[in-house]
Amino acid sequence: MSVEVLDGATIVSFVEDEDAFNNSIRNRFAHLDTDHDGLLSYAEMMQELKSLRVFETHFGIDEKPDPEELASVYNSLFVQFDHDSNGTVDLEEFKAETKQMMLAMANGLGFLPVQMVLEEDSFLMKAVEKEFTAKAAA
Repeated sequence: MSVEVLDGATIVSFVEDEDAFNNSIRNRFAHLDTDHDGLLSYAEMMQELKSLRVFETHFGIDEKPDPEELASVYNSLFVQFDHDSNGTVDLEEFKAETKQMMLAMANGLGFLPVQMVLEEDSFLMKAVEKEFTAKAAA
């Protein structure tokens, strides 16, 4: 993990760079698709959703969430990704929902830079790295 500075434009720029965004999506999808069937099951998606730890920390301090509430939230998130309601998430569904979520984050951040603690292999970190590389090349 590292502390990075980003704003909404950082995320939008990453999402709009189809090569960078699609490459990151394909890599993450392949990593999650542990049985290599080209689909993400609920169990495979849980690996990604649990890694977010959004519901397990409060200002960086681990909390013990209600297991039923947590299961309900994870199920709701899975349903968001499973656009055709077939019980699995394909690459296009994963890409579309991830893009929508990232653009929603960008909208929420707006134009003022903020400091965030980011996981090394997260999509947000990829966005920051892309921006840093572009600025260094300029």
